[in-house]
Amino acid sequence: VDAECDVVLVGDSVGMVLHGLQSTLGVTMEMMILHGQAVARGLERALMVIDMPFGSYEEGPEQAFRNAARLMAGTGAGAVKLEGGESMAETIRFLTARSIPVMAHVGLTPQAINVLGGYKVQGRGADADRVLADACAVAAAGAFSVVLEKVPATLADRITADLAIPTIGIGASSGCDGQVLVVDDMLGLFSEFRPKFVRRYAALGDGAAAAIAAYAGDVRARRFPAPEHVFGDGE
Repeated sequence: VDAECDVVLVGDSVGMVLHGLQSTLGVTMEMMILHGQAVARGLERALMVIDMPFGSYEEGPEQAFRNAARLMAGTGAGAVKLEGGESMAETIRFLTARSIPVMAHVGLTPQAINVLGGYKVQGRGADADRVLADACAVAAAGAFSVVLEKVPATLADRITADLAIPTIGIGASSGCDGQVLVVDDMLGLFSEFRPKFVRRYAALGDGAAAAIAAYAGDVRARRFPAPEHVFGDGE
C-alpha cells in the first residue's frame, strides 16, 4: 500500500472490518490510536490520515482539538478526517488555525446513518444543493481535501470542478481527484458483503478459506505435520 498509494486512511471502518461491529458508531479513540500506530509502522512515504471516531468531535471545536491532537500525537498521523458539512465548518476552521490538517467528508456520512436512515445515496434531486453547500463550506473552512461518499456522479463532477481542493471519491465518480476503498473490500476478503461501488481486485477470502480447510483436513488425517516439519534428536 505504501509503495502504490499517496494517502493511507486509517478509517473507523476498522470497527466493522476487524472487530465485527455492525456500524462505525462503537469505534473508540483507543481503537483508532491502536490501529493508527500499527499502520504507521508500515509506512515510509504515504500520508497517513486518521478518522476521528463518533463522539470525539461533535460537541464543539475545543473537544475536537483535544482529540485530534491526541490522535496525531499518539499515532504520527499527518492529518485527521471528520464527517459533516456546514455544521462542521466552525470546527474545521478552529482545527486548521491550530496546525491540524483536516480532510472533510460529505455526502453519505456513516456516523450519521441513524439520521440518514441507512447507507443511502445522498444528493439526488433537490438534495444536491445541500451536498454541494456542504462541500463548499468545508473547503472555505480550510479542509485540504474532501471525501465524497455515495453521491451521484454528476454531482461529484460538479463539486470537483467547483472546488480548489482535491475531492476523494468513494461511490462517487471517476472524475474525482482521487479514490478510496476499504482495502479488505478491494482484496476480496469478504464474500457476503459487496457494495456497488467496490471493485474486487483479488479474491483473497476464497483463497484463505480454502487454505484453512486444507490445513484442517491435513491435521485430522495426520498428514500434517509431515516428517519434514518435525525435528529429529540430532537437530
